[in-house]
Amino acid sequence: MAPRAEHVDKGTLKNGPAKGEATMRAIVQNVYGSAEVLHLTQIPRPVPAEHEVLVRVRAAGLDRGVWHLTRGLPYLARLAFGLRKPKNPIPGMDLAGTVVAVGPAVTRFAVGDEVFGSGHGSFAEYAVAREDQLAIKPANLTFEQAAAVPVSAVTALQGLRDAGRIEPGQKVLVIGASGGVGSFAVQLAKAFRAPVTGVASTAKLDAVRSLGADHVIDYTREDFADGASRYDLILDIAGNPSLARLRRALTPEGTAVITGGEEGGNLTGGMNRQLGALLLSPFIGQRLTMFIGKVSAADLEELSALIEAEKVKPSIDRTFPLAEVPDALRYLEAGKVRGKVVITI
Repeated sequence: MAPRAEHVDKGTLKNGPAKGEATMRAIVQNVYGSAEVLHLTQIPRPVPAEHEVLVRVRAAGLDRGVWHLTRGLPYLARLAFGLRKPKNPIPGMDLAGTVVAVGPAVTRFAVGDEVFGSGHGSFAEYAVAREDQLAIKPANLTFEQAAAVPVSAVTALQGLRDAGRIEPGQKVLVIGASGGVGSFAVQLAKAFRAPVTGVASTAKLDAVRSLGADHVIDYTREDFADGASRYDLILDIAGNPSLARLRRALTPEGTAVITGGEEGGNLTGGMNRQLGALLLSPFIGQRLTMFIGKVSAADLEELSALIEAEKVKPSIDRTFPLAEVPDALRYLEAGKVRGKVVITI
């Protein structure tokens, strides 16, 4: 599951910008639906609150979480994101750019700093972000590369380190290894000195190998749960294997971490499988768990150190300009993405 987005009030969008008000271009959705509900328009520029930073966005990441918020699926998520329409009509969380203004209580950043992290409505020329969800951009990354990092890399890091409690030498299986989170998970597991097997489709196996995976499994031809290998840690990112299959692939005391997943219908999405894992786990020797990630400055800084040490590198499939966000979302929906899609501003 992607890190949580936070509500940003854009009530002024209803009537457009006031005369003389600073404006910006942004992608906006006023209803839930397919990519067609997204449109480019001119809206008021946001003003940072006390602990917020205003960023001139140079690039923004697109992930599966954006698809869920655009569609309003699963329906259960609308309790947080708006029952009938999005509370925040500007999609996007990942961002990289330059600080242009800071709130009165901000101490970590100054105007001109190049930053990356998670913001509110990053599919726009400007976006606000909490200072505790930002970090200085790694010096060896472009803005486009940096924008691919925050949500996906933090999800991978927290899934392996916190929920998975990874240890050096453990055999790790990453299901969904070619996607945004998976591409970081493979590299991070290697950085934690663990041998990694990545599960992906035939066309994406080379991409997973290039990330450093020790072994790959083509899920169209092989079954990771056939008993040939057992794993100490499984990170199931966007798959749909049953809990029984995950358990067959685990060692007797292994851990399976479930995050994301599309099975379960429009009401709960993948949550039914995750909740089932939590209910079953206390009664078996294996550990089945889930987590909800949240971008933090500390984790961004840890990732930045790994990136600058060249142990982790963003994998970008394609970039799209801001006006083509609907096309970018359709490309993501097609299921052919290797790594991340990035929006350039």
